[in-house]
Amino acid sequence: MKKSRLNLFKSTSMMISILGVLMIISTIIIAAYIGFSIISSEITSGVSSGSQYDELASLKSNYTELESKFNSTKEVIFAGSDKTKEQQYISAELELLRANSAISDVESALKSGKSASDVDDRIKIAKEKMTIATQAYNNL
Repeated sequence: MKKSRLNLFKSTSMMISILGVLMIISTIIIAAYIGFSIISSEITSGVSSGSQYDELASLKSNYTELESKFNSTKEVIFAGSDKTKEQQYISAELELLRANSAISDVESALKSGKSASDVDDRIKIAKEKMTIATQAYNNL
């Protein structure tokens, strides 16, 4: 009877030890998988946001060019006495401000780490606003 209890104790303790080692190994594998997936998603989002930063730089450059055109035209329009042209200029300048607001919105989305699709939507809106502002300037 003593020997059977001793053999039962040995086999039970061996089984518990093996299960403990397996649980530790599985925990390490799961943690490594989660870490790998987090790192790979960060790399992927970093790559996609690189092109978005390029588009933001392009939008800012286009805005700066258009703003300088507006500033040079302002003196000519307000030097005359044509109230209609002045009103058109003010409306066009308002469109320019809306474009600047949309560009700032893109920049804040990139800085806050919004999703790529959200940033792409904001870039699309900013491009539309820049097109409207450019058309408004060309109508002057």
